[in-house]
Amino acid sequence: MPTTNDGIMIILSSPSGAGKTTLVKLLSKLDNFEISISHTTRKPRENEVPNKDYYFVKEEEFKRLIKNEEFLEYAKVFNNLYGTTRTPVIDNLNKGKNVLFDIDWQGADQIKNKKLDYKLITFFILPPSKKVLFERLSNRDMQDKVIVEERMHQFSRDVLHWINYDYVVINDNLETCYSKISNLIKAELTNGSKDYDIEFIRSHVEKLTS
Repeated sequence: MPTTNDGIMIILSSPSGAGKTTLVKLLSKLDNFEISISHTTRKPRENEVPNKDYYFVKEEEFKRLIKNEEFLEYAKVFNNLYGTTRTPVIDNLNKGKNVLFDIDWQGADQIKNKKLDYKLITFFILPPSKKVLFERLSNRDMQDKVIVEERMHQFSRDVLHWINYDYVVINDNLETCYSKISNLIKAELTNGSKDYDIEFIRSHVEKLTS
């Protein structure tokens, strides 16, 4: 049974290339914050460590976990499956640890709909412009022009989900963005004042989608 000593859940979502994974890693260095490690059927990228960045599994194993209802959330993203198993998350929360999720809007919706008895704060990360996003995706391990174009096309759809998040933060400068998120988390936990301008975000989204 959840108590006031329990940890909180913090979700970071973003269109591909907006920087959520880097931000989650930075936030995990805060005292008492743990990253929820997702299962995925995709192949590891060059710099990724199995069982640290992701649990890399075969599709049959992933489907077995779905069948056994072991996922808190799961989704198909760019033809690969991603999911968060329930038990480690609940164990950490019950131990008073704050759990960080690096998941897309589909997973965020599923966790919200579970209505777990733990505090949940959701963040959506946006790039400063489509031009910057294109550059970030092109500089990543995505030399394949088709993949970059597919992700840019997906961006136009993903960005529309910003409205379902508690906060939207623009990742123009990594340190500034990180500072903004950590200040909003602190304000949420202490009922402090929040530096957040929804109208500024709304006009930024309009620029990104026009």
